[in-house]
Amino acid sequence: MFSYRHAFHAGNHADALKHLTLLAALRHLMRKSAPLTLIDTHAGAGLYELDGAAARTAGEAEHGIARLEALYRAHPSPSNPADADPVQDYLAQVASFNTGAPWRIYPGSPFLMHAAMNEPARAAVRDRLKLFELHPTDIQALHAHVAQLHAGRQISVARQDGFEGLKALLPPPPDATGSRRALVLIDPSYEIKTDYAKVADAVQDSLRRFATGVYLIWHPIIARPQAHELPRRLRTLARQAERPWLHATLAVGSPPSTALQAHQPQPLRASGMFVINPPHTLAATLQTALPVLQQALARGPQAGWEVEAGGRRRFWFCHKPFGLSLSKPRATASTGSFDFHFKTTKYPPSFRAKSRNPCSGR
Repeated sequence: MFSYRHAFHAGNHADALKHLTLLAALRHLMRKSAPLTLIDTHAGAGLYELDGAAARTAGEAEHGIARLEALYRAHPSPSNPADADPVQDYLAQVASFNTGAPWRIYPGSPFLMHAAMNEPARAAVRDRLKLFELHPTDIQALHAHVAQLHAGRQISVARQDGFEGLKALLPPPPDATGSRRALVLIDPSYEIKTDYAKVADAVQDSLRRFATGVYLIWHPIIARPQAHELPRRLRTLARQAERPWLHATLAVGSPPSTALQAHQPQPLRASGMFVINPPHTLAATLQTALPVLQQALARGPQAGWEVEAGGRRRFWFCHKPFGLSLSKPRATASTGSFDFHFKTTKYPPSFRAKSRNPCSGR
């Protein structure tokens, strides 16, 4: 049960997708001055040494955050954080935990959330951060790392199953005006197959308790039936609750077989972030950021990205039926209050060369 340690995978392409999406959602939510309850159901150790034995064993950071560090140094973040694009913003946060080059520390979700909570323009709001972790080694490291922040009651750490601990925190307590706001990150290791069902059950229960919370669910894209079914199940739950949703995926492809040592397992090729009640700016943000991540992190010809979204909103949209032949796209345009579904995909050059924009002229 405790064979998975995120220290072996910290700073890989999956972390880049997860943490960029997390920060983009937080940036939007924190435009409002009402306090947030932030919850991480599987917090891990919080901080990771990129030059430690675990990270060097897998070498995933070398093809992840190390490549992005080079991109950051070539195009540093502007002096005004408000002018930074989402990739620059994410990398600037990672850079803030490091001095010199190369980067030696990678901040996990708890520390990225805490950093956002304590930026000068936000610190007075007094957001709360709730962390759960079960792994005996990681919970000790998490306690030690959080203690260095001297955050007091602003952060709580519990050695508890995050799926169970989440129930007691929803709905979150109201602020002085009666407003309740929460962002929940659910990112188990999926080392056991039952994790997939537990994620779906936790989301279903959470939507019953607090339907307006923002729920971010990370998942691997692997050849396992449960992994294939999870995004479909989450989409169904969002529709049943009549909540908007967004699904973003990033694939880096496979390196040439000669690049892998005989004893090395196949690295994770792709992962996704499913968001229920996404900020309205998130889809456009990811459509800007994911092509940059793909270009920087691609390891093989199967690299690509995709953003899907759906829910009940009023706006004009163009919809390309996905069951049609890619060489003959068609589109329709409509407006009104309805269940919509749009999809943005990075197609291979051969398709782009043969097809036109199905919504051109609308």
